[in-house]
Amino acid sequence: MRAYSDKIQLIAGNAHRELAESISEAMGVPLCDAHVGRFPDGEIDIKINDDLRGADCFVLQPTCPPVNENWIELLLLLDTLRRASAGRITAVMPYYGYARKDRKDEGRVPISAKVVANTLVGAGAGRVLTLDMHAAQIQGFYDIPVDHLYAKPVLLRAIQGLGISDPVIVTPDVGGIKMARSFAKAMAADLAIVDKRRISGSEILVENVIGEVEGRNVIIVDDMISTGGSISEAARLVRKAGARQIVLCVTHAVFCGPAVERLESCPADKILCTDTIPRRGPSPRQLEVVSVAPLIGRALLHLHESKSISSLFEDAD
Repeated sequence: MRAYSDKIQLIAGNAHRELAESISEAMGVPLCDAHVGRFPDGEIDIKINDDLRGADCFVLQPTCPPVNENWIELLLLLDTLRRASAGRITAVMPYYGYARKDRKDEGRVPISAKVVANTLVGAGAGRVLTLDMHAAQIQGFYDIPVDHLYAKPVLLRAIQGLGISDPVIVTPDVGGIKMARSFAKAMAADLAIVDKRRISGSEILVENVIGEVEGRNVIIVDDMISTGGSISEAARLVRKAGARQIVLCVTHAVFCGPAVERLESCPADKILCTDTIPRRGPSPRQLEVVSVAPLIGRALLHLHESKSISSLFEDAD
């Protein structure tokens, strides 16, 4: 790894300019003067006008939809920095695209999350920072440092602001038990599990609730909402089981396909999510967005100053 100077450079792609500007403001560090545009044929055109030699560079680019476009843009930005003799290059991906394809679960399919890892390192990333990765074991695909942040402190503050009494934390599937238990522990709340079976990539069969939700205020936590099928059905099931107030709490609001319609029609009273993905289309009426920019900004400053990242989450635990 190259030695790097005390100079920080924040380079923003087009994936989520608003979040990049918020991170810049939180850190008190201006965004780099960079042109990230398109040639007439649609190919990506990049030119960075600031000096990058020896700098500690952070590329702010979630690989959110359109995933392929934002992924290629990130790779070209990383290559630009490497060829400009940047000191340390960190890919900052608040949302990590292709994270759900982290293993070969049937014949003749790719491990897409591994391909993402290979290309980031090959393009010049010396470090990766991401938030609530769908499968934490993806960190093992890298031979460079990976900093895995959690949105829990941000979401917990938002939940506490709602003044919910007698809460029970619910996970919409058994795969989310670890995350739900973490929230339950932090809030000294009970835990319940929705037992479901997936029929296809877009269809699930919800069967029953394991735990007591009758007469309770329910907070359903998950890492993301994609098509909204699982979490909407979970909300219906806990309402049927006697839940009173229902709050959905997720990190990544992907909201693709019929998600908005499903969420609008489900019995959730409030939907909390973070701003890892920009809101560029219709949003459910119950939606409230909280920003992870201050959290990411503090993490980047800790990285630059070689301070502990885990210390950012000690209070939340």
